[in-house]
Amino acid sequence: MSDSSRLPGQGGSVLESGIQTDFTNDMTYGDYLHLDTVLSSQHPLSGHHDEMLFIIIHQASELWMTLVLHELDAAIRSIEKDHLEPAFKMLTRVSRIQQQLIQSWDVLSTLTPAEYMEFRDKLGHASGFQSYQNRLIEFALGHKKSNVLKVYQHQPALYERLRRALEAPSIYDVTLKALARRGFTIDATCLHRDWSLDYTPHATVEQAWLTVYRNVGQYWDLYELAEKLVDVEDRQQQWRFSHMKTVERIIGHKTGTGGSSGVTYLKQVLDHRFFPELWTLRTKL
Repeated sequence: MSDSSRLPGQGGSVLESGIQTDFTNDMTYGDYLHLDTVLSSQHPLSGHHDEMLFIIIHQASELWMTLVLHELDAAIRSIEKDHLEPAFKMLTRVSRIQQQLIQSWDVLSTLTPAEYMEFRDKLGHASGFQSYQNRLIEFALGHKKSNVLKVYQHQPALYERLRRALEAPSIYDVTLKALARRGFTIDATCLHRDWSLDYTPHATVEQAWLTVYRNVGQYWDLYELAEKLVDVEDRQQQWRFSHMKTVERIIGHKTGTGGSSGVTYLKQVLDHRFFPELWTLRTKL
């Protein structure tokens, strides 16, 4: 490869093998990804071998959650504008990311109870329950619980971000508005409500979805959107279940480090539905 075949803006020398060796004035792979920061952000407190696993699993999960939020926010904006097809790609990406998050529990489950107890006391009150990105994801999907905000009261900027997310329409809320714009009769209590509260299922919504599913050719885009939402909810429930089983496997029914009820709480949320009518309609088709 000759110098003339380099990309515009690339400086430095290039060996005959095609490998550039002088990056003095160029942005490198590590520069672009800020790897110095990312790869130097693991600081075990106990000196125990397995604490590194615990840290990296949670850091990697938070990075994936950042991308989930990026895609969900964009999907919500697309649906609000009745641009449904771009939202399909975004929601597909979310469900694929969720699969990565689910598999991360398999890696963490290699941590045995005895190994975890070697460094658990070093965590203090730090707990996955405090993951604000997980809260933002749940809010975007429609699981609204205002009482969780108190966990973040000591961080005013973060508290305000979560409060705004709590009070914003979820992806299901904007989807129901899209149904109404397409001429479906959706009860006003579903379209104009307090967005900070959990959604309550309504017969008019189920009937609208039944019409969509019975006339796929006529309403293909709405049908496809519904199935993408089901994919996301299905993966989120799998993530919740894997989370619960991993915690149960490692600490049993102990209280969580942040004071939560641990497994008991995680089991309770398994009964929650984000998009209830998309599940109940299946029995009636």
